[in-house]
Amino acid sequence: MIVFRKPNAFNVLFALRGSIVPRIYRQVLLITLISTLIAAVQHWVPSSFSSYGAAPFTLLGIALSLFLGFRNNASYQRWWEARTLLGQLVYESRSLTRQVTSFIDEKAVGAKETQRRMVYLNIAFAHAMRHRFRNSSPWAEVEAYIAPEHHESMRRAGNLPEYILRLLGQELGHCRREGLTSDLMIQNMDNRVSSLTVVLSACERIHNTPLPFAYTLLVHRTTYLYCFLLPFGLATSLGWVTPLVCGIIAYTFFGLDALNEEITDPFGEEPNHLPLTTITRAIEINLLEALGETDLPPQITPDNGYLP
Repeated sequence: MIVFRKPNAFNVLFALRGSIVPRIYRQVLLITLISTLIAAVQHWVPSSFSSYGAAPFTLLGIALSLFLGFRNNASYQRWWEARTLLGQLVYESRSLTRQVTSFIDEKAVGAKETQRRMVYLNIAFAHAMRHRFRNSSPWAEVEAYIAPEHHESMRRAGNLPEYILRLLGQELGHCRREGLTSDLMIQNMDNRVSSLTVVLSACERIHNTPLPFAYTLLVHRTTYLYCFLLPFGLATSLGWVTPLVCGIIAYTFFGLDALNEEITDPFGEEPNHLPLTTITRAIEINLLEALGETDLPPQITPDNGYLP
């Protein structure tokens, strides 16, 4: 995720990282070249496009802007809901860890080990969620926080984060059987685990449910048709300025289209996606500190204005 706080004029005009330009420069260049060709034909043969006016393109541009605006709102809503869910993940993880370290009787036999296992499972869950939504290998980070006897069954699990939540539930059952805390606190901690299940399920809904393809296809086709036809309506009135105007309009429409497509799935690794690695690392550090451990992984800081 890009985290520039106060970009200066140079960054606004020439920054490429986080910009949509690398994804659309071919389309913009193509439209500019076509516009240059049409402007040249109009210059040398003035009557070529004299019968074309800009009025139809004005009406079509308004309709296309409405389509792009609606799609932009839908994509941003998904992005913001995902960020809200990740904030809830942080909250629920900290709350569960606070309850585990505060209300499990440390004087009881095996209580310290139970606390450590539960907090470690919470950390493993956060990492497993990130890897699930980014389709990356989780084992290097997750296995470090899960007891070796679970590794084989863990690798066979179809949904690793959900498997880890089941292990957390088993630990709560162990606490109840051993009398490590009260039934009321067991219920409260189970509510935290249930809330983690809600976070996982909601993120899966966003990740597995794209925007309707027919709507996306309509916006794509309309954008291309509009940008390809626009030079014919402007060449007569604008002359050699036509390529510049068409290039700017193409940048705007193709840019909005590409940006909407990028943030539709907010869990990826593009610059405008959410910083899952940073958030899960923060959870890891906070929870290890709650256990009193001092060998902590380093915090992730912005690299050239970017958080992974």
